[in-house]
Amino acid sequence: MKAQDMPADLGELCGLGAVLDERLTTLKEQTTGMFLAETLLKVRDRRGQCVPLVANRVQREFERRRGRKDIVLKARQMGISTWVAGRFFLKTITQPGTLTVEVAHTQEAAEDLFRMVRRFLECLPAGLRQGALRTSRSSARQIIFPALDSEYRVESAGDANAGRGITIQNLHCSEVARWPGNAAETLAGLRAAMPPDGEVVLESTPKGASGCFFDEWRRAEETGTARHFFPWWWEGAYVTGAVAEDTLSADELRLRERHGLTLGQIGFRRNLKTDFDVLAKQEFAEDAEECFLASGSCVFDVDAIDSRSRDTVGAGSTRLGGALEVWYPPVTGRNYIVAADPAGGGIGGDYCAVQVVELETGLQCAELRAKLGALELAREVSALAKEYNKALLVVERNNHGSGVLAYLRSVCRYEPLYGAGGQDGWLTTSVSRPAVLARIGSALVENPELFQSQRLLRECRSFVRHANGKTGAQAGEHDDCVMSMAIAMDVRAELLESRGRR
Repeated sequence: MKAQDMPADLGELCGLGAVLDERLTTLKEQTTGMFLAETLLKVRDRRGQCVPLVANRVQREFERRRGRKDIVLKARQMGISTWVAGRFFLKTITQPGTLTVEVAHTQEAAEDLFRMVRRFLECLPAGLRQGALRTSRSSARQIIFPALDSEYRVESAGDANAGRGITIQNLHCSEVARWPGNAAETLAGLRAAMPPDGEVVLESTPKGASGCFFDEWRRAEETGTARHFFPWWWEGAYVTGAVAEDTLSADELRLRERHGLTLGQIGFRRNLKTDFDVLAKQEFAEDAEECFLASGSCVFDVDAIDSRSRDTVGAGSTRLGGALEVWYPPVTGRNYIVAADPAGGGIGGDYCAVQVVELETGLQCAELRAKLGALELAREVSALAKEYNKALLVVERNNHGSGVLAYLRSVCRYEPLYGAGGQDGWLTTSVSRPAVLARIGSALVENPELFQSQRLLRECRSFVRHANGKTGAQAGEHDDCVMSMAIAMDVRAELLESRGRR
């Protein structure tokens, strides 16, 4: 197909709609849709000039791997929003009866997207605009093509009625991590408006390890959604003056070795750290895990957590459907601590977390995280403590812990149980909590090799200081593994200190 072969009437235009995804015989890496984007659509580049929409590296890779359902995690300004808007615009003007809806995180962002779509339309050949693609309505957020019975619409996620009462063939959800209100409910309403063969793209830069977009990314495999991750160095413009090779840090050398970064890209990265500090990993993503978990208010050292997360290996064995992970089985003659942070409600409630730590070294040997009632937890934790050479069993006695301790005494008859102040269990107070958390923070920096669990490290990464000054899990996340490890470390320090006094 050549430029002069562009469709002249409605029939030819609709014929192209049927083959948008087919590869061209002359250019195997280019589809009909990619050719039409390059030939028909115009965008503003970084210099403000109007240029053809020629796919960049990120856009080509997305086009190569996309499916019917896609989720895109990306750094800033990679061109994904532009490409999806262009692709859906072409589908709208070549496939009769198509309704395309774009949903942005703010009204201002929606207006920016719509200006881009209007530019697509205004830069089309006059013959198309005055003929097959003549519009009957073009408002601040809607374009209707009556000859095709098709429509392109842009909405704001803040509009509670977005998507209601319509059938959407193509849905583009932009910056989902920044949608206001109940984003999951808004997205569910939009999906409900789609037929089974509709196409949906969710895309966003990350914003913490919680919320609708994070949940969608984490559940992509089970929902049949194709994941796409694009780190900042895929954008060719992200380069500054080259740095001296002999000044590279270990982290920079690792990036060069793994991803082939140039010295100019390393220079750009250094500027990012200066300009964005800890949020650089969020705004200019490098890793699909670390970028989600970046938080300017993380209680623990972010770099220490990330470094250890890269070095951990999977558990040697798992039990209870993966809830119990074991890295180091018990060794005869060694002493262990088993520390439990209980929760209530059984399978429908919160998570319980249990850590197995070697007394002499502080090494994390096993971890249990599951939704269990008090009696279930008592039975599981007592069995685990028996397995680890009749370990000292420490249970937080706050809230639901008192019930677990009662079952350990009356039903499980387990000994030895940790106690203080004449009572079984370990008590979390406003005084003890900061001290035990500080001990975890220190160990992450000084002895990171003690930590084996990715679940624990993930919780450390989303353990933040809130606006009211209190510390805890970021909204939508958990801190059960953190607190159970804090208890284990505190009791270990107490035992080692008492041993030293004897």
